[in-house]
Amino acid sequence: MSYRKLGRDSSARKALFSSILTSFFEHGRIETTEAKAKEIRGLADRLITLAKRGDLSARRQAIAKLADEAVVRKLFDEIAGKYAERQGGYTRILKLGPRRGDAAPMVIIELV
Repeated sequence: MSYRKLGRDSSARKALFSSILTSFFEHGRIETTEAKAKEIRGLADRLITLAKRGDLSARRQAIAKLADEAVVRKLFDEIAGKYAERQGGYTRILKLGPRRGDAAPMVIIELV
């Protein structure tokens, strides 16, 4: 397997990614574990590329991936326009150090 399972079955993982991506696009940056951030990065870049396309089909695909339609609107109206000239690489991961409880490596993932 080439992807991280994150200790979840496929449906729980899909739900986790949906909620993380929704809050990521809502706030522009989030604090999470390194493993989750690295998995989210590719999905977020794909959604921004969809938003740059901007047609109805792309919008429906984005709604299927994200939990909140208001966030999809923000993605298509604000975020996509910001990256019109950019060819990928829309996210940045900044390391924070270990989490206090379980020493999991924590990062901030943000839009460039």
